[in-house]
Amino acid sequence: MDILQTEFNFTLPKGYVDDTGTVLKQGTMRLATAADEIMPLRDARVQQNPAYLSVILLSRVVTNLGTLKMITPRVIEELYTSDFSYLQELYNRINQNGSNTIKTKCPKCDHAFEVEAEILGE
Repeated sequence: MDILQTEFNFTLPKGYVDDTGTVLKQGTMRLATAADEIMPLRDARVQQNPAYLSVILLSRVVTNLGTLKMITPRVIEELYTSDFSYLQELYNRINQNGSNTIKTKCPKCDHAFEVEAEILGE
């Protein structure tokens, strides 16, 4: 029986700076549910600016970031753009593939295989 991995640890490339000046890099993201993708569409901020959907989505699926007790849209808004992009990419990879693996080929023998993507920010 296969066990579905629903949570993925990550390390942000730059890190979120909290109110005390502490840089928080370690976090956890869970797989999204249908409600995670549907409910934000009712949010007035998303209706006014569809690009805001990513902010709401990430605030719902990032379950942990350092010592923060709650991940709000404000936290996601305050991320550096490289961290925001990193989380969007991670979100897409785990929710489309169901895992954090990347399909690749050996450049010498052309053998296809999967590798577990590094969860460290670059």
